[in-house]
Amino acid sequence: MAAVSPREPRTPRPRRRRGAQESLGAVVLGFESVVVFLGGLVVYGLKVLPFGIEPWWGIVGGVVMAVAMVAVSGMLQHRWALFAGWGLQILLLLGGLLVPALAVVAVIFGGMWAYATIKGAALDRRNARFAADPDLSNGE
Repeated sequence: MAAVSPREPRTPRPRRRRGAQESLGAVVLGFESVVVFLGGLVVYGLKVLPFGIEPWWGIVGGVVMAVAMVAVSGMLQHRWALFAGWGLQILLLLGGLLVPALAVVAVIFGGMWAYATIKGAALDRRNARFAADPDLSNGE
């Protein structure tokens, strides 16, 4: 019989450091996904889809948008995901043609997305400068 050797404990893999742009963007898209899902329920309840399209497609649209936002929020380490996030904001703004309240949601969350991407990138650049020159780390 072969001797059974005890398993050596695995050392945990270090977590990838996320920047401010990625973190802020993920928060915005995460919260927005909940609101977009509820917006799909509103589209269904108001039956505002064009003639010939069943109202339950409003729920499907809300679910698809919400899942897309959650998926993009998990991919924000890639540059293309930032553009996909902007595309989702525009798509939501177009939903305002059906329900004007969706346009209001798109403007509010679009502003938050703009802040997250622009200010987050500036914070990431600042943190990279401080990491490169430790003498600047206390802001002097």
